[in-house]
Amino acid sequence: MSARDNIFARIRAARAAAPNVDDAERAVIEGRIALHAVGTRPSMEWALVPRFREQCVRMSSTVDDVGSMADVPRAIARFLTGMNLPMRAVAWPEIARLDWNGTGVVVEGRAARGDDLVGITGVHLAVAETGTLMLLSGPATPAATSLLPETHIAVVPQGRIVKAMEEAWAQTRQERSELPRAVNFVSGPSRTADIEGQLQLGAHGPYRVHVVVVAE
Repeated sequence: MSARDNIFARIRAARAAAPNVDDAERAVIEGRIALHAVGTRPSMEWALVPRFREQCVRMSSTVDDVGSMADVPRAIARFLTGMNLPMRAVAWPEIARLDWNGTGVVVEGRAARGDDLVGITGVHLAVAETGTLMLLSGPATPAATSLLPETHIAVVPQGRIVKAMEEAWAQTRQERSELPRAVNFVSGPSRTADIEGQLQLGAHGPYRVHVVVVAE
């Protein structure tokens, strides 16, 4: 039993509930989630993709646009060259399998370690309202790749951009039977203003985030 399972088991025991969730209880839970009304929200009459780009820039990310996944390697090579960054990166396996030949970028499909400077990931979803990337951890989507390197490059298909956080959670529930160990939200580079009120980038993670939007 994991620590998480142990905590939930103690909560269920304190509620005098059965050790495990049965089908009847699961149906009640799913019904409550399905009927939960969305709270009051601001007007969201904007177009998804332009709003997402605008908010990414507002959050200090840089943005590029490509026509297809086949264009991603060369777009990333241009970015790394233009920023004078290392032409070596670690990536999620799905990204590492793209055709990097001729780009000058050496890509390894593995989780990042402490000495990796560039990490390339996809996304689970992206939130247009806030320019936020939603990433789910897993064997093929290691969280370290977006958290450890100084530069995080995220590949975002337009079809994975949703309006707001409510839509992100609703779509995730539809697509996944259960959540992974970690759900990470990235809204631009890591930052803090704790020290004398001065904004510092890269305080707890990457200090550079570049988003490649794929038209598909």
